[in-house]
Amino acid sequence: MKQTNTVYLLLISLVSAMGGLLFGYDWVVIGGAKIFYEPFFDLEGSAALRGWAMSSALIGCLVGALLAGAWSDRYGRKKMLILASALFVASAIGTGAVNSFTWFVIYRILGGFGIGIASNISPIYIAEVSPASVRGKFVSLNQLTIVIGILAAQLVNWQIGEYFTQGSETLTPESIEQAWRWMFWAGLIPAGLFFVLSFTIPESPRWLAVNGMEQAALKVFTHIGGAAYAQNALADMQIVSGAESQVNWRTLMQPGVRKVLIIGVVLAVLQQWCGINVIFNYAHEIFSAAGYAVSDVLMNIVVTGVTNLIFTFVAIYTVDKWGRRALMFVGSIGLALIYALLGTCSFLGVSGWPMLLLVVMAIACYAMSLAPVVWVVLSEIFPVKIRGAAMALSTFFLWVACFILTYTFPLFNEMLGAAGTFWIYGGICLAGFLFIKLHLPETKGKSLEQIENELTK
Repeated sequence: MKQTNTVYLLLISLVSAMGGLLFGYDWVVIGGAKIFYEPFFDLEGSAALRGWAMSSALIGCLVGALLAGAWSDRYGRKKMLILASALFVASAIGTGAVNSFTWFVIYRILGGFGIGIASNISPIYIAEVSPASVRGKFVSLNQLTIVIGILAAQLVNWQIGEYFTQGSETLTPESIEQAWRWMFWAGLIPAGLFFVLSFTIPESPRWLAVNGMEQAALKVFTHIGGAAYAQNALADMQIVSGAESQVNWRTLMQPGVRKVLIIGVVLAVLQQWCGINVIFNYAHEIFSAAGYAVSDVLMNIVVTGVTNLIFTFVAIYTVDKWGRRALMFVGSIGLALIYALLGTCSFLGVSGWPMLLLVVMAIACYAMSLAPVVWVVLSEIFPVKIRGAAMALSTFFLWVACFILTYTFPLFNEMLGAAGTFWIYGGICLAGFLFIKLHLPETKGKSLEQIENELTK
């Protein structure tokens, strides 16, 4: 669209996408901080408490994800972005300031609440302000900022860890006391910026239109694409809103729709139970077991973040060329093979660079396949009249699966060792490969109507 105000659209989309950046930062910062807060709170003797510290934010994620949709429909997308940014600010301050493990968990849950809101609202806002011709490109900014947030947390953890340890393998009382606090406080910089900038963006024109504020919506659309575009977009939004108001939630249980819903839920759970998130959250334990010192561990975590960023671009480039099904094959069977090798190396006592190489390969495989492509598939396979409800249900199960994965890793690791744990994740990925082969059709190049007809007949 030649009249699109690309600079303005990019700016407001980037502000919204800061929710994704904070999502990625807050989600991963705890992985580097755990080296320091675990001895401070005396958690090293309890796998259950270590798991609770890592997974507690997911309680907030579940609540935030469930409430964000209804709240944003009632109060607007912009207010939810402001709320999410305020929660990120409060969580960063509080988590780094506490001396009690109970309050540490409370502030982590508060940050998780912000994650749950941001993970839903940031991409919705971008989709609702973007013209159809560039919507996919701009919505992908949110996924990209999540990866950048992950990398930023890893870099911050590495540099703060280096400063307080001075390259020593032994943690001093000062490093134990201070390092983890500054890792969380560093998140105040992007969180504060997000909070201030979220007041400057317009409300979603789609939300304005469906809530009877057509003139305000028209003004935003005009600023984005000109007068003619604004008139057409407003008319389209009103048609879509009318269709959405007729959604019947009971259709989720109809035979054809139920089959599609099962596919969506299984893929959402697979994206988490494939095990990659534990490499981010428990990288310290994985690399320490492979023989690396504290400073080397934090540097290696940064290597995984850079890999994640690079191969996210690979996914963006290949998803419309290779197809969704092909990339899902690559991800599931590729991870199954890599986990088999990781488990075998752990069982045989292999340490050092071979373990780092295999972890980097796993991150690369995930970043170019299951991480982004599951979201693409979920946005395509559901019938239009139940897409919102089906996406909400799939996202709920994704966060439940993420909680179970994060909480159980230290328990599995303690009971089965690294080898047994990696083999379990490898088995899950193999089962996922078989499910994809049997049940997931290729959706590349097909209209949403074609996909709906094929999957629900």
